[in-house]
Formats: sequence, structure tokens, C-alpha cells
Amino acid sequence: MQEYRVLVSLSHDPWFNLAVEECIFRAMHHQKILFLWQNDNTVVIGQAQNPWKECNTRKMDEDGVKLARRSSGGGAVFHDLGNSCFTFMAAKPGYDKQVSTQIILNALSSLGLKASASGRNDLQVELAGGEVRKISGSAYRETKDRGFHHGTLLLNAQLSRLGDYLNPDPKKLKSKGIKSVRSRVMNLCEINPQLDHEQVSLAIRRSFEQYYQCGPIEPEVIDKDCFPDLPGFAERFALQSSWDWNYGKAPAFSHYLNERFDWGSIELHFDVEKGHLARVKIFTDSLNPQPLLALQACLVGQLYQGDALCQRILSADEPELDDSQCKDVAHWLVSQLA
Repeated sequence: MQEYRVLVSLSHDPWFNLAVEECIFRAMHHQKILFLWQNDNTVVIGQAQNPWKECNTRKMDEDGVKLARRSSGGGAVFHDLGNSCFTFMAAKPGYDKQVSTQIILNALSSLGLKASASGRNDLQVELAGGEVRKISGSAYRETKDRGFHHGTLLLNAQLSRLGDYLNPDPKKLKSKGIKSVRSRVMNLCEINPQLDHEQVSLAIRRSFEQYYQCGPIEPEVIDKDCFPDLPGFAERFALQSSWDWNYGKAPAFSHYLNERFDWGSIELHFDVEKGHLARVKIFTDSLNPQPLLALQACLVGQLYQGDALCQRILSADEPELDDSQCKDVAHWLVSQLA
């Protein structure tokens, strides 16, 4: 069995890449592995995060931006093809995130970029005048016998899009999840305009080989056109791309919505657990409140998704829900929830 491996994904699908990462991690033995990849048009959230708290899910849906939940902790990040992603995996006792961090720093140094580690999981550069900017973030996962360190390097990312998707709508959410900490960031191309993903990936590969004195290693290329021969990959890919994994694993939280229609105002109080409405309370000043109050029981247990709630209301068998007010609420919910 090969002790050192380098894998390179040609896919830009986050669900595919995260499924590959998870399956490699589970199948590895006494090895040290480097996995290089990129995601496009994606918000990646931490394992314990609430997407409705961290993301503007409606804007993501409008723009075709995917949501991907990783199996490690940490905060929400936006990925496009201006990001270079890396994963280091090793069996214990050989796993050491300080080693993998040093490999990245050595790679950057070989490209003429002087960076340093900061805090728990960031890399930064110091600019003229002493200003410090973040150029990489990482997250980690460990089991009893192995661990991985994965992260992203900002090369030429569209930083202006961060605010489009990582600043949620001003909703009154009370989350039990982990709120991401936003940091000032910059692209490495602001220092070296010639940098691209291929250059950086090659530098990381060479740094990996030099650190372990194991090179050169022929990279194993992975492409979405042909599923990789990894135990359980098809099942993991299906899970990674599912609504239940990406949204349904959100921690319990409460959501308050309100709107005024021609017939009056309405307030909806939702308690959401595992991506479904566990409790619903409705208040209204409508002169005919009974159809709206009947929505409470109708919505309990439903998927916390605008289209699903709309369909449930419009296709309801309950006669009292065949009401113009309920139909107004149904269509409004589509505009409020991704």
C-alpha cells in the first residue's frame, strides 16, 4: 500500500468533492494523503451550523449557488474558482495540523509569499504599513485513529460576492448554532497577479513531497464523469447532495415572520427542528381569522422550505384552507424561504 498519496479533483461540484474527501478519509489506513480541489458558486457551512442563520438562502437559490455542509466544524465560507482548496489526511500518531499548516506556508514561501499562522485556523499576510489580512481559513476533524485538516486559499475570489450570500436577511432568528466570525480578507493575486490554481496546487504538492521526502508522487486524478472507486462513494455522494444533510441537519431554532396584506396583518412563529416545523403559532388581525388559524395544524411537521409549505397549503384537503387569505400566505412563504 502506498504510504503517501496525492489526489486531484477536476470537478467543481462541492457535493462531489466533499463526498470524495469523506470516503478517502474513511478508507485510508496508515497513510498521509494530500487532496487538492476547487468548488464553484458554493456556500460551505460547518457541520453544526444553521444555514438560515448564516446564509441568504433566497439569494443563493436565485443565483444558483449551492449549499454544502462539511463534516468538520468552523464557519461559513463562499467558494468560487478563485479559491484553491486543500485537504491533508493522516493516521495517528502521524496526524499533526501544525505540520500541514507548515506545508502550506512553505508552499506559499516558494511562490514568494510570506504568510504566517494566526489564531486557531487562519493564515495571514502583513502588508506595508503593518496591516494584516486573512488569506486562508481552515477547519479540522479528528477520530480516534485519524484526522484531517482542510482549508481554502484566496487567490482571485470574487470577494464582493461574500456579502451577497454570507449576510443573511434581517430575520429575527434565535439560533442555537455557531455564528461565523467574519474577518477581513484579501486575494493573493493582489500581491502576485500571476498566481492561479494550477501554480498553487503544484507548489503545495512539491512542499508535501519535500516535507516528507517522498517525491515525486504521481497525482491520482478524480473526475465527476467517472465515479471514483471508493467504498460507499455513491451513497455518500447522494447524502452530501441531499436537502436533509445540507439543511435538515441544522440545529433547532426559532423563526419569526410578519407581513401585511389587504385583508390584514399576520405573524408566524416557527420552531424548527431537523429542518421541519415542530411548532407553529399564528397571530392575525384579519376579520376572518379562522382559515389562518387552521394553518397552524396544517404546517406542523412540514419541510421548512417555501415551495413545500406553499404546496401543502394549496393542495390541502381541509375545506377551511381553501381561502384567499391562505393562498396569499402560501405564495408569500415562497418568497421568504428558500
